Amino acid sequence: MERTLVRPAPTPPLAARTATGAWLLAVGAGVAESVLGLGLAIDDGAPVLGLVAQVALRTILYGALFVVIDRYFRHGVPWSRWLLALVLGTVGMASLVIEPISWLTNHHLGDLSLTPLFAVEALLRTAHVLALVAACALTFHPDTTRWFRRAR
Repeated sequence: MERTLVRPAPTPPLAARTATGAWLLAVGAGVAESVLGLGLAIDDGAPVLGLVAQVALRTILYGALFVVIDRYFRHGVPWSRWLLALVLGTVGMASLVIEPISWLTNHHLGDLSLTPLFAVEALLRTAHVLALVAACALTFHPDTTRWFRRAR
């Protein structure tokens, strides 16, 4: 009987594992914000067809991001970090900060309605932004960079 040695895959460094968790947290926060927004839109009587289209689009987007993070980024595939940094780190971050900034340009802080719902929305948005910042920083940490270069 012939024995074959199977080498375990190298373990990613802590920075890369933490970046993976931060990317997943960012996507999870996006999903939670979407669910909350969907509930509010339904409560406001938004057209069902428009909501179905939004849910379908977001499901595809979040599903694709999860696959990229889990199947490629987590395993050190080089293109995945650039995709995540460019798509989520720039476009995603812009979409998170444009709404509050545009609201602030047209209102005063005294106009805020400090309700439990607002607190949940603010907490989710804050977690989302912080997860994105951490993920981007950790994605280009020197240890993570070495991990991705190893995969070439």
